[in-house]
Amino acid sequence: MPPRSSPINAVQKACRILSSLSGAESARLTEIATATSLNKATALRILDTLAKEGFVSRDESAKTWALGEEAYILAAAASRGDMVRTQARPSLMRLAATSQDTVLLSIRRGTQSVCVDREIGDYPIRANYLDIGVRRPLGVGAGSLALLAWLPDPEIEAILQLVKSQLSRYPKVTLRWVQDEIQRSRERGYTLILDRIVERMGGVGVPILAGDGRPIAALSIAALSERISARLEILAGALRKEVEIIANLRQEPQRRDADSAEDTDTGKKKARATAKRAAR
Repeated sequence: MPPRSSPINAVQKACRILSSLSGAESARLTEIATATSLNKATALRILDTLAKEGFVSRDESAKTWALGEEAYILAAAASRGDMVRTQARPSLMRLAATSQDTVLLSIRRGTQSVCVDREIGDYPIRANYLDIGVRRPLGVGAGSLALLAWLPDPEIEAILQLVKSQLSRYPKVTLRWVQDEIQRSRERGYTLILDRIVERMGGVGVPILAGDGRPIAALSIAALSERISARLEILAGALRKEVEIIANLRQEPQRRDADSAEDTDTGKKKARATAKRAAR
């Protein structure tokens, strides 16, 4: 008798659970089951297996689950090949030092944005609600909106149809508002969100574009809304400058490859010329 088909296989379920834990320090079984759309029995069975392999750990006293050592080892291995994160790290440090606020690097994963790096400035009131691993629907947050706004229009429309059901978690964010902000962001060259996601907090973001014009990441600054408003053009200009630096860093390997190919071609031409002279 053939096995029954399932819309989600065991590996996908395990991946969902690991992803749900990436945006939180710890979570209870009920929270994990809700976040992954799995029943508690299934979630618990997979968590137990992941715990045996070291990918999650359980706090018996608090009855919560968190990522385990093996997950962090994988993350460290993956970060070695993460060129965008490596190239953007100095920019995050410079921006945090000059703005004194929280600076974030976000990337796209499907219809979500994921914070992959963060640098915190010295200003005492900080955007601590944003941490590495936090996921949001595309369009929710300055960096997330920057990842969305510079995509082709048909792709944006498809994404918005997929995420609109998730916007109910953000009472001040509507589909119409996101659509309007996409247009405004394109016109001014950066995203701006004030008092929309978190009360009294805001953000300004700029996309990091690939050679084809598609966003591959986004830099953003999160701070008190009043601090964003008072220095808006300064912060936007600083973000643009750092994005340009990152773009140049990303082009260097391509330029080196082109120069190497040109040198090789020149060398072949010289060799052919030398051979012709020797044959005369």
